[in-house]
Amino acid sequence: MNTLWHGDNLGILRNNTADESVDLIYLDPPFNSNRDYNVLFKEKSGAASPSQMEAFTDTWTWDQAAVAAMDDIALTAPAKVVRTIEALRDMIGDNDLMAYLAMMCQRLVELHRVLKATGSLYLHCDPTASHYLKIILDAIFEPQNFRNEVIWKRTAAHSAARRWGDVHDVILFYTRSRSFTWNEVLLPHTEGYSSRYKNRDASGRVWTDDNLTAPGIRHGDSGAIWRGCDPTAKGVHWKASAKVVESLVGAEVAKMLSTTQKLDVLDDHGFIHWPTSRTGGQGFPRFKRYLSAGTVIQDVITDIPPLNSQAQERLGYPTQKPLALLERIISASSNSGDVVLDPFCGCGTAVAAAEKLGRQWIGIDITYLAISVMKQRLQDHFPGASFDIQGVPSDLTGARALFEESPYNFQWWAVDALGINARPFGGKKKGSDHGIDGEFFYSDERGRPVRGLIQVKGGKTNSGHIRDFRGTMERENVDLGIFVCLQDDTKDMRGEAASAGFVHSGFSGRPHPRLQILTIEDLFNGVRPDIPHGQTAHQQAPRIKRKAEQGHTIPIDLNAKPITVSERGD
Repeated sequence: MNTLWHGDNLGILRNNTADESVDLIYLDPPFNSNRDYNVLFKEKSGAASPSQMEAFTDTWTWDQAAVAAMDDIALTAPAKVVRTIEALRDMIGDNDLMAYLAMMCQRLVELHRVLKATGSLYLHCDPTASHYLKIILDAIFEPQNFRNEVIWKRTAAHSAARRWGDVHDVILFYTRSRSFTWNEVLLPHTEGYSSRYKNRDASGRVWTDDNLTAPGIRHGDSGAIWRGCDPTAKGVHWKASAKVVESLVGAEVAKMLSTTQKLDVLDDHGFIHWPTSRTGGQGFPRFKRYLSAGTVIQDVITDIPPLNSQAQERLGYPTQKPLALLERIISASSNSGDVVLDPFCGCGTAVAAAEKLGRQWIGIDITYLAISVMKQRLQDHFPGASFDIQGVPSDLTGARALFEESPYNFQWWAVDALGINARPFGGKKKGSDHGIDGEFFYSDERGRPVRGLIQVKGGKTNSGHIRDFRGTMERENVDLGIFVCLQDDTKDMRGEAASAGFVHSGFSGRPHPRLQILTIEDLFNGVRPDIPHGQTAHQQAPRIKRKAEQGHTIPIDLNAKPITVSERGD
């Protein structure tokens, strides 16, 4: 099951993902919130944008593809969803934001289809578009299946021009139905919170006293005199903890009890504190709130900081999310062995968290650069981890098709296919590469990292390209270079490469060709670059130990009371 998919997630979802096969979906779709908000509403002509897409940034613009997405929604989506997306288009017009919403709507319809009845979806976005996405999600998932708008404080305070400083992201939490998987995730209490619990009972549990009433007079059982105490005289009414009562007598019994009967249960089990009055008699009762094992997770997350530039897990991906954030989401809404899907997985934080927590997973991304980053990350985090990579070329025909579809994805795939832990040059962006498409590192006899260069050509090649690459190597002062080409190399190309000579390695004890040519056919036949053996030097993600399953998950049915709860008294 553990699979990285390279390609457009819409096609992969429609053609390779079965109905109700996924337990948890997390998606953080690319969208550049740093752009001027008003620019998003600028009317577009419908012509294709001539600018190049950049990896790991927003890819949405109003063009023919966006119009085709609207047509596809009209043909394939439920009628209510079609009406919703058409109303949004009528309201905001034909612009980049509408293109984003149309293409997101297509994918959200498919994500709803593949989600199990007990499954959950978390959509991570920012305030620029979260309100529009919530409208679409309401149309697809039904408003009653909206659970939370979770706020994550993603950065420290900073100044903003003529507005409040924007420091948070939004995570929209929906479920497929009213019966869904939910784990109670507890966070450590703060020292200040724990210090309030100053009392200790005979069993050693600590507690503090709390109100047993709520403001306002009631004329029913909650306002009745109980054990000589009249709440009406104090302008209040009785409030018994339903969770604690249910934990003591069960949900079915608890729902048949009156308020004063629930008070009897609490008192019989030692959950009521009877203070002494000023005159020495019996005072007004108070509720014994016992200190729980931790604080239940809240919908405002301030205890998980963003990744700073020095964070060990940072991989250079500009919007990389902390592993702890994804661990919290996956722990709350899935069980060990469940299937977690991230259709915009970028550098793979959700995939890494799923692997760490013992879940199965599926990661999808449209750029091979992301697949390469995730592959290396998984190998670094979890040595020996087993997973498949789908949607990549397996023969020359597939390689040619990838080049025709996306020269940049072909380039990134070819760099990775060398099998030497090479990485695309620059790491993130498309654009001028100054003759360098990738780089690799090997160690010299003293263990110091030595840099090598890679150039990839998918079109026609000749000896002039080899001379140019040799010049690039000299400019960059490197000793080893690898030239990868889709077409067969020629005699003149091989002669030009041979004229570059050899590098003598004290580590391997033999010479290595300074400029090496490998064709894509060579790679499919198992040929690999001839580089000095040594510890490959690359930016490694830290090794992670997989966690045993913690806690117990109970599918929650909102039409019924929970079966059991902890004796937290809240």
